[in-house]
Amino acid sequence: MTVRFCNRYVPRSSRTHDQMVQAARSGVQNIAEGSQASGTSKKMELKLTNVARASLEELRLDYEDFLRHRGAALWQRSDGRRAELVALRPATADEVAAWVRQVHQRERAATPSTPSTPSTSSTPPTHAEIAANAALTLIAVAVALLGRQIASQAAAF
Repeated sequence: MTVRFCNRYVPRSSRTHDQMVQAARSGVQNIAEGSQASGTSKKMELKLTNVARASLEELRLDYEDFLRHRGAALWQRSDGRRAELVALRPATADEVAAWVRQVHQRERAATPSTPSTPSTSSTPPTHAEIAANAALTLIAVAVALLGRQIASQAAAF
């Protein structure tokens, strides 16, 4: 999902593009390597799972910076769209992209089409804003699950 997001919304020539893609790949790779190491070294499994969590935390900060630099909204934990996405349990980037399009269309339809004054300005979120918040939602789920896994691994170690 992050590779698609960066290719679409972050200039390829920017350092941020490379950082975000690398952090996402590192998170995934370290989860896989930690799982493989579990049979031979609990210490290495724990270390790699911690590295994965740290990579995802770094990625979370990059997505938050993306939103902040664009003046876009960062969804609160209580935002219903977060719960909706988690309940969907998307298994692929395509499923997340379809959800982003659906939310964008729904929120555009709910926004009045009359010209707004500065005091009543109400514009629907952009695809980029929804996609970044979707990524943040899924990162939060992954980090929470990794936290549980790390606690279990530490107890076993």
